[in-house]
Amino acid sequence: MDIVTISELQVDAIIGVHAWERRVRQKVILNLELGTESGPAAASDAIEDALDYSAVTASVTRLVVEADCRLLETLAERVAAHLVQDYGVPWLRLELRKPGAVSNARYVGVIIERGSRG
Repeated sequence: MDIVTISELQVDAIIGVHAWERRVRQKVILNLELGTESGPAAASDAIEDALDYSAVTASVTRLVVEADCRLLETLAERVAAHLVQDYGVPWLRLELRKPGAVSNARYVGVIIERGSRG
């Protein structure tokens, strides 16, 4: 299995449990590792045979902007389910960070893996 990476995708989202967090957009940062088979794309040199990271980035950004979640865990699960369902990704590792969430840490975050690296 090959892996496509998307690093430090920054999106402004409604995320958090506090009342003030429900009124303002906050930056979240996503790091994605997506399992794929790149052989067909390498052979054809055609985007139709590849995991289109531009399309993935656009759809994940749209999902995060519209999600309106309270917990990072919820948002991570929604993004993972979207990638498996809409892009057929057999395995993924997703790290979701929220900078400035606590005063004495650079960021807080969650890391999830779904599927099988096979």
